[in-house]
Amino acid sequence: MPDSRTVAERVAQLCEQIELHNRRYHVLDDPLITDAQFDGLMRELEALEAQYPDLLRADSPTQRVGGAPLSAFASVQHTLPMLSLGNAFSDAEFEEFDRRARERLEVDEVSYTAETKLDGLAVSIRYERGVLTRAATRGDGSRGEDVTANVRTIKAVPLRLVGDAVPAVLEVRGEIYMSLHGFESLNRKQRESAGKTFANPRNAAAGGLRQLDPRISAARPLTMYCYGIGEVVTENGNDSIPSTQFERLQWLAELGLRVSPEVRRVRGAAACIEYHRAIGLRREQLGYEIDGCVFKVDRVDEQELLGQVSRAPRWAVAYKYPAQEQQTLLLAVDVQVGRTGTLTPVARLKPVQVGGVMVTNATLHNQDEIDRKDVRVGDTVIVRRAGDVIPEVVRLVTDDQHHTRPRYDLLDFVNGRCPVCGSRAERADGESAIRCTGGLICAAQRRQALWHFASRRAMDIDGLGEKVIAQLVELDRVKSPADLYSLNAESLQELERMGEKSAANLLVAIDASRQTTLARLIYALGIPEVGEATAQALAGWFGYLQLIMDADQATLVQVADVGPVVAAHIHGFFAESRNREIIDSLKAHGVRWQEAPGQQLVDAQEASESTRALHGKSVVITGTLSTPREQIKASLQALGAKVTNSVSKKTDFLLAGADAGSKLSKAHELGVAVVDEQWLQQLNPD
Repeated sequence: MPDSRTVAERVAQLCEQIELHNRRYHVLDDPLITDAQFDGLMRELEALEAQYPDLLRADSPTQRVGGAPLSAFASVQHTLPMLSLGNAFSDAEFEEFDRRARERLEVDEVSYTAETKLDGLAVSIRYERGVLTRAATRGDGSRGEDVTANVRTIKAVPLRLVGDAVPAVLEVRGEIYMSLHGFESLNRKQRESAGKTFANPRNAAAGGLRQLDPRISAARPLTMYCYGIGEVVTENGNDSIPSTQFERLQWLAELGLRVSPEVRRVRGAAACIEYHRAIGLRREQLGYEIDGCVFKVDRVDEQELLGQVSRAPRWAVAYKYPAQEQQTLLLAVDVQVGRTGTLTPVARLKPVQVGGVMVTNATLHNQDEIDRKDVRVGDTVIVRRAGDVIPEVVRLVTDDQHHTRPRYDLLDFVNGRCPVCGSRAERADGESAIRCTGGLICAAQRRQALWHFASRRAMDIDGLGEKVIAQLVELDRVKSPADLYSLNAESLQELERMGEKSAANLLVAIDASRQTTLARLIYALGIPEVGEATAQALAGWFGYLQLIMDADQATLVQVADVGPVVAAHIHGFFAESRNREIIDSLKAHGVRWQEAPGQQLVDAQEASESTRALHGKSVVITGTLSTPREQIKASLQALGAKVTNSVSKKTDFLLAGADAGSKLSKAHELGVAVVDEQWLQQLNPD
């Protein structure tokens, strides 16, 4: 009988060899052994693990085949948000992006990392001590789905990192996709087995990754390219992490992760445009689908200086290639009512394949666009679809009968009334949108307004989804957001598919949402044209909701990102007595939000010295703190501070808790002021 220690050593050796050959074949495309030799190593490992089950490791190559089916995907909170990218569709738009970056950085030329933009599914993969522990989809950017079991089946994704400098924690961001060869092979097998074929590689990849049975994922030819990192924790402090995007990608490759060979470091807008043109010429030969190129400011410290707007960074942009277009027949035009009451004309089309997806509906945007394009029911039109963007009618194909068809007028079509509630529909001066004036009495607006109010970036009421809201509105249980706080277990359990436990969990989530921030509340109210960034700007400027409610338009336009149109929407929203009544009702139901003197008061003579001291200051948070970090960040922002992730010469304060680590050392090295939670409490006693 062989010595158990000898067997364990052989199992470890086989795992290491198989992972090496997996990496050489699937990552480096440079195999060292034949398929038969590889199969021999796998068979030997499988036999030893079957004979000695206690030696079976979680990261064993034999575990890639997938385990038992899951009942559902668990939800995963991303440690750092997975941001979306802004788009450029022309050289001029990219040059405008470059101009803004140069002006904000105060430099003559910017160095970029250039990458191809894969048309796949974004994921985050977490390694702890070099071992893959979790993988999640991007989801809404803050929270995704746990697809660890499925990602483990992808042979291009290492189960264990290699090298001598493996971090304690490394969160890798990348794109799961399917090569054109793999896609064609999959569809061929599907046809041979009389199965369903897939429309395009992206759908096949997304469907393959989001299978509750990991064995199905294992059978799909999925692969991955890494494009960035999220959270990183190293043994010697994070100063050892490469300081540029390009070098970080090379670092990931050294750790055994797959990085696109098309990555380049380029300098200046002209070089970026040339890269985009050159990739476009080779697009069909790449072997996988792309819809553009991504350009990221190379230096990480410059990325931090540029920051982000809402959910997109200012330091990166996707320069898209022209969208795919197809010709079809416009059969009819219907009208949909959105959250803010906007009546949107929707084209009903003769079904047509656009970019591998069957399209039957497309947006016509508004009356101005219909007039400009002069599209009429019965016309042949060109439809465009770009990535996940809603298909749109681009232009008409003129024929002899076009001018005999009646022009489409949205207000006439709905007889001047909202098609949902019958309230008056009107178009304000200077606006292209036609809106229903019914507000929350309109069921369409009410459903959308409540869903928006409860959404993760607003009041964050987990479990209050569209189907639950639809039932509450249909049964007339909830007429305004404030009514959510009057719900009880009995009323919730009357809803379909709402059991005792689900009702109890929802009530807990509703109760937890009573404590929020001013910015979240402003965003949750659903004021037209007021997104997350504008809500944050309003909260930072005024500090108090009552000041916003009482502000005139001249005062509102002083806020960054607030122009005359947005100011008119804000002023008009709070001028409505019904909206003020809802806010009063929210207060009556115990909803509270953090308030503190904003920039407007900071600039006033009566502002305190402590508040004035943080206006425009850069603060970094580190270490273990007694208060949740997001709450501390919100308090600092409310006091006018800019919260960043890394310490530099431009950092004014480092707020340090226990076990502060390398950031504390760097602050001492650079002479940055180090403060604690008590310092913040003295500035913000509320």
